[in-house]
Amino acid sequence: MRLSTLLTLVAVLSSGFAATGAAHAADAEACHLLPVAESRVALHSSQSVGVLYSENTVSTLEYLERYHAVALKGVKNGALDARIRDAFISSSDPKLAVDWLKGSLQKEFASVTVYENLDALMQARPDVVVMLDTYNRLVSKRNSQVEARFAATFYDSNLQFIGKAEGLGFKELNSVWVRDKAAPEIAAQINQQRDLQINALKQFDASLKALVTTGHTAEVASN
Repeated sequence: MRLSTLLTLVAVLSSGFAATGAAHAADAEACHLLPVAESRVALHSSQSVGVLYSENTVSTLEYLERYHAVALKGVKNGALDARIRDAFISSSDPKLAVDWLKGSLQKEFASVTVYENLDALMQARPDVVVMLDTYNRLVSKRNSQVEARFAATFYDSNLQFIGKAEGLGFKELNSVWVRDKAAPEIAAQINQQRDLQINALKQFDASLKALVTTGHTAEVASN
């Protein structure tokens, strides 16, 4: 496998994705519902949950879909080693995080429904509202920093803050583009992007379980 083939694909992956980090910073104020007070509602498994995606999540999904599509299109000619190809495709799976996060919520609550907007959610009147916020940054020719951040902020039916579950990961992959590196080693490094996302998602699961357990314990203690 020629290094030039790999760099060509990475150059294509780099195009159009530079603004993702800036967009995340600009949307920081848009990923929560700005409650006026903390809620006294405790989380427990019998509750219904309504989920909204933050602007960060929508932007991240679009970013991953573009990255994934370019990875698929850029390797169809077979010039890239299959292990490297599969690593790029696997690590940019747009559904990995959102499907995992929804599944995690479904394990802890009676029902979980995703709504397109706040009006539709409020009409449905779930017991708990969740703002799901996700952010991913993947390796490219201009970027060696891989990052994943996942958070679910919980509110009661009056949009008062209950609590937050989160998980995150960050890693530098500076040596991916070193010349004469063997394909299995390059693929292993690229696969670290997916590993980092999964580790952050596992952190989220632990944080969510602790939040629900704490809420249940507090509710029992108050009775």
